[in-house]
Amino acid sequence: MDSEMEQFQSDLLASVRQMKAGKAARSTEVRLSVAAEARAKVGISQTAFALLLGVSLRTLQDWEQGRRQPTGAAQTLLRVASQHPEALRDLHAI
Repeated sequence: MDSEMEQFQSDLLASVRQMKAGKAARSTEVRLSVAAEARAKVGISQTAFALLLGVSLRTLQDWEQGRRQPTGAAQTLLRVASQHPEALRDLHAI
């Protein structure tokens, strides 16, 4: 085995040991969009959530990915979904 591969294996093993010990060199925090957070709190699929909000699946996906921002009534509905997910769960059950 060449020395480059041995060094790679050694570095990889050291990294795994550091991760197991909780000594990460860096951590990345991914913040959910307002739409993704609201849907997660309600606990339903993207398709069901889009239908419940009266928007296309593509629009919801754009909101969740941050490509577009909801406006007007959609912002209000998302706020209600975030603060009172049970209300949207009840509507979903109908």
